[in-house]
Amino acid sequence: MEKTEWYLEYEIKYNRPGLLGDISSLLGMLAINIITINGVENSKRGMLILSKYDEHITRLESILNTIDIIEVTKLRKPKLRDRLAVRHGKYIHRDTDDRKTVRFVREELGILVDFMAELFKQEGHKLVGIRGMPRVGKTESVVAASVSANKRWLFVSSTLLKQTVRSQLIEGEYNTDNIYIIDGVVSKRRANEKHWQLIREIMQLPAIKVVEHPDIFVQATEYNLDDFDYIIELRSHEDEEITYEPMEQQQDSHQDGFSMFDF
Repeated sequence: MEKTEWYLEYEIKYNRPGLLGDISSLLGMLAINIITINGVENSKRGMLILSKYDEHITRLESILNTIDIIEVTKLRKPKLRDRLAVRHGKYIHRDTDDRKTVRFVREELGILVDFMAELFKQEGHKLVGIRGMPRVGKTESVVAASVSANKRWLFVSSTLLKQTVRSQLIEGEYNTDNIYIIDGVVSKRRANEKHWQLIREIMQLPAIKVVEHPDIFVQATEYNLDDFDYIIELRSHEDEEITYEPMEQQQDSHQDGFSMFDF
């Protein structure tokens, strides 16, 4: 029987010396292995653990619930956000009204890159939107995540180096292992029918598509925000408002070369 991975998280009510050692000893007695351990936000500690028998996990939970100096907050098969929490020591934050919207600030670029890289490693179709103001790090994060996931990235429309609006791909670029990056503002303001035909072809591929400025993208296509699997919001700081009018105005004034949201 293969061992199963679990995520254990508990909040420390009273951090006495030797607490972690006692919990580690308890896991050892139940033949449960610790893979990774880290502090997770404030007074919580998270662990990825391995167990051959599910009943040992049930017994572990029962014992831990009798210890009054800690409170078990999660004991479950690990989700992506659990793995990231252990790796980085903090949780990614979801929108309370729309659970597929995930929020980051610029100082969390490392977590964002890891999050997208894990998404990119998954097989099949996935449509990811990313919102954010100019020069906050959207495109760089997508490229870094592609590298981390060992995927090739292709700009279908972009302003990273200069205006890019492609109307065709060469044969080797039609690959379900590629990451296709589309800038909704550039496509809407600069594209011709051939470009939109290419986007329709790409959208049919069982591959990862990342759309910057998804709200603008859906205005010009038959797609809507419900078609996106994830919407990522990246801000310079938590209170920053993401607006599109300045971007579109600036896009109009930059026909070629660099623009204010190259980065």
